[in-house]
Amino acid sequence: MGLLDIQNLSVSYDGKSILSDFNFSILKGEKILIKGNSGIGKSTLFRMIMGFGKYNSGEIYLEGVPVDADNIWDIRKKVAYVSQDTDIAEGKVSDLIDEVFSFKANRNNNGKSDLEKLLNRLSLSPDLVNKEYMKLSGGEKQRVVLVLALLSGKDIFLLDEVTSELDTGLKQKVVDIFFDNPQWTVLAISHDREWETKAMKVIDFSGRVN
Repeated sequence: MGLLDIQNLSVSYDGKSILSDFNFSILKGEKILIKGNSGIGKSTLFRMIMGFGKYNSGEIYLEGVPVDADNIWDIRKKVAYVSQDTDIAEGKVSDLIDEVFSFKANRNNNGKSDLEKLLNRLSLSPDLVNKEYMKLSGGEKQRVVLVLALLSGKDIFLLDEVTSELDTGLKQKVVDIFFDNPQWTVLAISHDREWETKAMKVIDFSGRVN
């Protein structure tokens, strides 16, 4: 059994099948890219893993533990999920950073000391933390959300189109950050070639694995 295992997962909305008997397994430390046309279930898969929806049939296991209502909060403590929606909150960037470290699971996390290094690596000014988050550009929001995920101290990442607003150089920087750490397990959805170049496996939703 892998770190994350999905067995015969089927999801449908309003009578339309989104996923049908989908099977998938990822081992600790693997870096896998999921690609395919819009609307064929890629983002739905991530939401099911995080418990943000109901599936019709099948099983999802994280570290051998079934993802269900009884333990979903324990699951979420282990996984950093970055969605396509970057309009996550209002207030200053510093407030969002403080909120991450107010969570019980992160109170003993020393990652906050890495903040300046992460901002620099992602070409963000240290002064950005004093700005209103909702007034940032799309690319700045994407990078701030990624910084929050990286500061969370988690080592399993679900990344959904997290570089779509970035230029080529920044896309590569993000990919390098996530893929160069052998301890991190990364499952990314993207249409950007920078992810495909470094991914250990590329999975499309026709079931083909490269």
